[in-house]
Amino acid sequence: MQTPTLYQSASSPNSRRVRIFLAEKGIDIPLVAVDLGKGEQHTEAYRAINSRRVVPTLVLEDGTSIGEVPAIWRYLEETHPAVPLLGTTPKEQALIAMWERRVEQEGFASVMEAVRNQVPGLKERAIAGAHDYAQIPAMVDRGKLRLLNFYADLDARLQESAFVAGHAFSVADITALVTIDFAAKALGLPFSDTQLAIKRWYAEVSLRPGTGA
Repeated sequence: MQTPTLYQSASSPNSRRVRIFLAEKGIDIPLVAVDLGKGEQHTEAYRAINSRRVVPTLVLEDGTSIGEVPAIWRYLEETHPAVPLLGTTPKEQALIAMWERRVEQEGFASVMEAVRNQVPGLKERAIAGAHDYAQIPAMVDRGKLRLLNFYADLDARLQESAFVAGHAFSVADITALVTIDFAAKALGLPFSDTQLAIKRWYAEVSLRPGTGA
């Protein structure tokens, strides 16, 4: 390989988080599709790239594999510092990391909890990773409740801030956008029309060129 290559899936919300990041920064690297529906993530060939059997994975020129979205973001930010999405000062970097983590834990993880515990094709894969875990149906309702609470908290945050982590678009906004879109598609649970701050923010960030990635 002459350049880093991203192994990803069009249906994977985590892959989309990285594709939006690449588009926002104007980074053009090869994308290799991993068909999750056909189980290509479980093949020996892909296990050699990522033993956790998840996407995305960034494979560097020397063969090093980098999994986990925040780690991929960090590598790309360091190697392509233009159009910073992780902050430029220690304060900005800390605040963006804080808000992105909150969005991921309280919003993104809630959607995944509900989806992975109800989709028939994930019966033994309720938790993504190296090991298999059976679904717990009761966690579907809990995940949905957590998502509704996340919407309320996000709306309150966006009433006082233009973007999730402050005055500029960042990875916190990427995770929030992907969370909302995936919740609407996979669970039929969009945010409420009464949550005007989210509505204002969503309309703005959805127009960005990178969000269609």
